[in-house]
Amino acid sequence: MKAIIEVNRKGSVFNAARDQIAETKRGRAPDYRLSFESARMLFAELTPARLDLLNTLRGLGPASIYALAKTAERNYSNVHADIGRLVELGLVERTEDDTVTVPFDAVEIRMVLARAA
Repeated sequence: MKAIIEVNRKGSVFNAARDQIAETKRGRAPDYRLSFESARMLFAELTPARLDLLNTLRGLGPASIYALAKTAERNYSNVHADIGRLVELGLVERTEDDTVTVPFDAVEIRMVLARAA
């Protein structure tokens, strides 16, 4: 399963929901979708540091935030805050034994460009 992060205009959440329902009816697990209204909003939430953490955590496997911070060579409190936000966005999961993990094989970022006038 992959996470698809996209920039869409208002109201497009209904199109994404329709696509996910269609995938489920075909017997396929739908990809996780996360939409933002602008590239500015997307990159305010998914900073380069947070994207690096996703990649590091995926390579590391389930880990404590302390182990992740050590592997990423970052300050524990900054990693803790970034992981908290990634959990809120649904890109990282916290397990019962208080480790964190990335449940996706891949993350795709999509942005449709404006049409020429």
